[in-house]
Amino acid sequence: MQPAILGKKIGMTQVYDAGGVLHPVTVVQAGPCSVLQVKNAATDGYEAVQLGFGDVKTHRAAKPQIGHAAKAKSGPKQFVREVRLTAPADGVEAGQSVTVEAFDGVGFVDVLGTTKGRGFQGGMKRHGFKGLCASHGTERKHRSPGSIASHGTNRGTGPKVRKGKRMAGHMGSVRRTSRNHRLIGVDKENNLLLIKGALPGANGGFLFIRKSKTAKAGA
Repeated sequence: MQPAILGKKIGMTQVYDAGGVLHPVTVVQAGPCSVLQVKNAATDGYEAVQLGFGDVKTHRAAKPQIGHAAKAKSGPKQFVREVRLTAPADGVEAGQSVTVEAFDGVGFVDVLGTTKGRGFQGGMKRHGFKGLCASHGTERKHRSPGSIASHGTNRGTGPKVRKGKRMAGHMGSVRRTSRNHRLIGVDKENNLLLIKGALPGANGGFLFIRKSKTAKAGA
């Protein structure tokens, strides 16, 4: 099974490496995670390992969640995700625990999380539009996105707004994958990962961390 774990974003700080270089890092409380289910191609159609992180009080969980976790001799979990595999997960069984020790020797990681929600925003904040002039007769239109449609009928355009037009709308609160972050340190005693750079989401948000798929060196 490839190194992968679930965790919670704690916040950012700075640490020195062995060479005395200062690195900005995000501290992630990673695991311990429970293996809730091991899926295989014969019964489920694909290979995967399902991990759970963060305990939930029984009275706050649904009965299907409680029963599913009970099969792995575990309690219901707050955050559940699957690690897709290309081959059967030999030696991995339901009920096992996954800790940060799985990242020993890993140089770079990919981090998946949900970005901060910023509510309904205009075109300037959401897409970085310049806006209109602040003088020369412009009145109450300084932050307007400009024209959104045309009545021309050439090349597929028409009186309707084209799909994908950048306009005001809901911003943030979407899934993002941040790739190739250097893994600065692994604190086995406190179940912490020190990952260089900023990671998606707010402090306290859940993250999925895996060994980098695209790093060229040191991964």
